[in-house]
Amino acid sequence: MAPQREISAWRPGVPGVVEVFHAHYTEYAYPMHVHEAWTLLIVDDGAVRYDLDRHEHGTPHDTVSLLPPHIPHNGAPATADGFRKRVLYLDSSRLGDDLIGPAVDGPDLVDPVLRHRVGQLHTALAHPGDELEADSRLTLIAERLHGRLRPAAAAGLARPDRPLAYRLRELLDARLVEGVALDEAARLVHAHPAHLVRAFSGAFGIAPHQYLMSRRVDRARRLLLDGHPPGEVAAATGFYDQSHLTRHFRRLVGVTPGRYARS
Repeated sequence: MAPQREISAWRPGVPGVVEVFHAHYTEYAYPMHVHEAWTLLIVDDGAVRYDLDRHEHGTPHDTVSLLPPHIPHNGAPATADGFRKRVLYLDSSRLGDDLIGPAVDGPDLVDPVLRHRVGQLHTALAHPGDELEADSRLTLIAERLHGRLRPAAAAGLARPDRPLAYRLRELLDARLVEGVALDEAARLVHAHPAHLVRAFSGAFGIAPHQYLMSRRVDRARRLLLDGHPPGEVAAATGFYDQSHLTRHFRRLVGVTPGRYARS
């Protein structure tokens, strides 16, 4: 079989994400190198073996690997068929230097919940217009990484509270079309982003981005029934474009906006 080297890379509009990198390699081996950013890695097929701080590590199933900045490491396929991986490079606004030591000591985290959340984050990052979802998911991922690497420090995190959740809901209602970034929302309601997401989800049983999208779809339904075309409705209800509207509309209503309007 011919060697495979397939990659895709982009920089999403989400604070703290330096780069998203997806790759499928069958025979390529990385030499020793360093990154300025944190490397958050999951492997979908195959496995990777690598050396970090002169110790050998690997990526078995359900593993999330977190490689610290400025620490040399390499990487090579651990199976004959190579590996397919998804990587996020994150700056220090998401993960601070206090985690470097614990990450060097234990970079591979066997955590199915964390692994699932990182996969969900990659899906959100692939769709322009879903930045609030991606930001919310990344915030909770960073919080879980802190809890795994520094459990004593994470134990003191505040619990969700309903008054805070209601303040965020009022803000989302007021910014339904233009939207609001998670860090801006946190500043406006005077809360830590992770605490804010947990407060809202705990109070209403739905994440802030899910609430916002469902409100937008609800408004889109009314405009479609009034005879407005889907492209115009997408712009009027805060969606990135018509395909963004279609994806969320189908998820919540079960049919496309066009079919809904024709009904």
